[in-house]
Amino acid sequence: MRIFDPHIHMTSRTTDDYRAMYDAGVRALVEPSFWLGQPRTSPASFFDYFDALLGWEPFRASQYGIAHHCTLALNPKEANDPRCFPVLDALPRYLVKDSVVAVGEIGYDSMTPAEDIALATQLQLAADHGLPALVHTPHRDKLAGLHRTVDVVRESHLPPERVLLDHLNETTVEHAIDSGCWAGFSIYPDTKMDEDRMVTILRTYGTEKMLVNSAADWGQSDPLKTRKVGDAMLKAGFTEDDVDQVLWRNPVAFYGQSGRLQLDVAAPDPQHEGNSILRGGE
Repeated sequence: MRIFDPHIHMTSRTTDDYRAMYDAGVRALVEPSFWLGQPRTSPASFFDYFDALLGWEPFRASQYGIAHHCTLALNPKEANDPRCFPVLDALPRYLVKDSVVAVGEIGYDSMTPAEDIALATQLQLAADHGLPALVHTPHRDKLAGLHRTVDVVRESHLPPERVLLDHLNETTVEHAIDSGCWAGFSIYPDTKMDEDRMVTILRTYGTEKMLVNSAADWGQSDPLKTRKVGDAMLKAGFTEDDVDQVLWRNPVAFYGQSGRLQLDVAAPDPQHEGNSILRGGE
């Protein structure tokens, strides 16, 4: 089983996770920039973070045979802090980087006017740079948030087939599919979706333009949830080809619209800017 996790925050994970993911079949991933838990207070802290997603994290992934790409953006939660808003002006110089395969995560957290501006601005940046967009749908008032998100997408210059609506569930999936956008589902141990609910959705709506991710981060999460969904699909009677479509071909097709997806992992360098993942003597 080959797996492409289209949304996982490896900055928050350990090298043990990389090893376990490879053993489970993960060969590629996309790491969206997101809120780190501790609020940032200046644009400079974003830029250091972006640089890590472009340099250090791909190096770590390469040590375990996993292709690493990222999406960059001002996330919706921190879009509400005026100190962070200048990030929008600096994004164009990052969006031209080879390993950036989308603008994201963008979208809504609390559906504020500041989030409206950030979402519309970054959808335009995606259109300007020929990139797709990864859109975070809110954890609260999900259906209202999805309707508002789709309205902004329709008003933008970015076609819906270049938009991935993420963190969907049973209340939002039908409207997301009707919008023409791609549909993303985050599988969590205790919240969001689980494997069995995901299988039910796939039975109901099919496997076309459906993406499954772990969204594993610094909270209660599991970087092996993609594999667990694949196993649950097989147990429920889906074919190996169905599993391959959901866990590999669909994310490749979506992010491949960037023209930047590189799935062959070169022999890893032993160091990145003088640093290694090794500790102590070799």
